[in-house]
Amino acid sequence: QVQLVESGGGLVQAGGSLRLSCAATGRTFSTYVMGWFRQAPGKEREFVAVISWETGNTYYADSVKGRFTISRDNAKNTVYLQMSSLKPEDTAVYYCAARPYGLAFRAADFGSWGQGTQVTVSS
Repeated sequence: QVQLVESGGGLVQAGGSLRLSCAATGRTFSTYVMGWFRQAPGKEREFVAVISWETGNTYYADSVKGRFTISRDNAKNTVYLQMSSLKPEDTAVYYCAARPYGLAFRAADFGSWGQGTQVTVSS
């Protein structure tokens, strides 16, 4: 069973930066695909970024492309989301998610989830 624990959320002014971390335990993650999603109040959970643990290939939502970077540290079994040039519309609860293999971009395709971490961007 996969356990995911996010950290690094907080309050930041528009234009600022934050780095989220997702520590993964419980399995061998060599073939896993890790994703970041977010959910704002009253909205559906939406895709932010995804990374293949094996190849390091990354994909981003258009809304964050060029501002956010997803990365992984194999030795620490940790995935990061570096967020820069933050905007008030980035305010949401951010979730880390995992699936055993195969790139995917829908929340329904990921079976393991963290508890979420709040990111609030003030204007």
